Amino acid sequence: MGAGASTRDTEVENADRQRWLGLAEKALAGASFEEKLVSHTDDAIRVEPLYDRSVGAEPIVRANPKSPWIVSQRVDDPDVGRAKAQVQEDIEQGATGLSLVFEGAPNAFGYGLPRTAQALEAVLDGVPLNRIQIRIDAHPWSRPMADWLVAFLGKRRSDPAKLNLSFGIDPAAIFAGTGRLRMSIEALQESMPQSLAHFFSMGVPGVLLEADGRVFHNAGATEAQELGTMLASAVSYLRMFEKARQPLVYAAPHIGFALSVDQDQFLSIAKVRALRRLWARVQEACSIPNSTASIHAETSFRMMTALDPETNILRTTIGCFAAAAGGADSISILPHTIAHGLPAAFARRVARNAQLIMAHESHIDHVADPACGSGAVEALTGNLCEAAWAELQAIEAEGGVLSSLQDGHIQQRVRAASARRDAAFKAGERAIVGTTLYPQQTERPVETLDAERRTAFTEGATTCEPLFPVRIDQSVGVAP
Repeated sequence: MGAGASTRDTEVENADRQRWLGLAEKALAGASFEEKLVSHTDDAIRVEPLYDRSVGAEPIVRANPKSPWIVSQRVDDPDVGRAKAQVQEDIEQGATGLSLVFEGAPNAFGYGLPRTAQALEAVLDGVPLNRIQIRIDAHPWSRPMADWLVAFLGKRRSDPAKLNLSFGIDPAAIFAGTGRLRMSIEALQESMPQSLAHFFSMGVPGVLLEADGRVFHNAGATEAQELGTMLASAVSYLRMFEKARQPLVYAAPHIGFALSVDQDQFLSIAKVRALRRLWARVQEACSIPNSTASIHAETSFRMMTALDPETNILRTTIGCFAAAAGGADSISILPHTIAHGLPAAFARRVARNAQLIMAHESHIDHVADPACGSGAVEALTGNLCEAAWAELQAIEAEGGVLSSLQDGHIQQRVRAASARRDAAFKAGERAIVGTTLYPQQTERPVETLDAERRTAFTEGATTCEPLFPVRIDQSVGVAP
């Protein structure tokens, strides 16, 4: 009976599809079906106007599906006093995580906390560490920052087992975002496993090493390029520990991921889901038990516009929804005024409340994988996995992620993708609401905090051509 019912369902679906195609062709009145109704992603993945149901799809779930995702507020104010006040307000108003962004981080966008132990301790003073996730954004001083954080936890006599930390150490993101490494690639690969081994032995739950795709996304990478580069970073970590004869089964759970989500809702959902599948495939290839990926999602910086900044609220809300529906473990929303400078209190509050409404009023987290079974999202997820795996293979053939960056291969592909996207905006093939589409005649003043933009890290023994974040509105000549 079950098989017969399935056959009848398929026949009904096929009949419905044929009727829809007939109506669509009639409505097109001779216009091209391919040109009008079929689109392609930046990775040339075909997006159909209609999909059949996906049969037999397995749900993809977060690491902790029984609770909402972590609402992580970005803390990047160079003024430590203001930053401390922001932290207290964020926690009092519902934030469950803090993303501490220090100066020199590739994702600091010119700002960031001072890179001192005193700044770290001041900002975390009074923070209930047993119920607030702490993320340290990747920067050239990641290792000293980890030492400072461990020393601070010792002063607080915090129980490591009750903490949720992410140190955010990612040499590839630092190399790509700053163009510098403090030592040679060979020295880094030799020293990292030994220097990080004692952190593993502490038993602190959370992420120590992170594969950060945001640097590449904000510089113009496609979804597959971002995912492939992240995988290549994670594989490089596994290879380092394997070479040091340290068990991969212990290292894998401490590797996390950070990616960008943008206004393309379905593609962003698929990107988060694809990352989980890809990480499971990497671990399978390494013959180790599957450790569920720890994924942090941050809304895209490159989609933020200077003109009509309130439209950024819509973009970031869509991106946040996509991250939550895709199964991200923690999410940060960039305040909508970030294209103008360091965001003030109102923009930060809007960013925080957007997540709280989704989590506690819309209850997006109540379904483990709401996209499971969707023909469109499942197809996008599968196609992204294939394209990202091809990017990983290309990077591996170039000697791994650090060598590929040093030789400029990844940068060349990212810049080519960015140039194609810019050309589409300039040609009018793509539109930016509030900038190229429905622009306002006059702009309202935008409130930002008084803070000076800082230069990036410029010291290092190993160099490459850096990737800098470029917003989409800059492609059509709109300055910050």
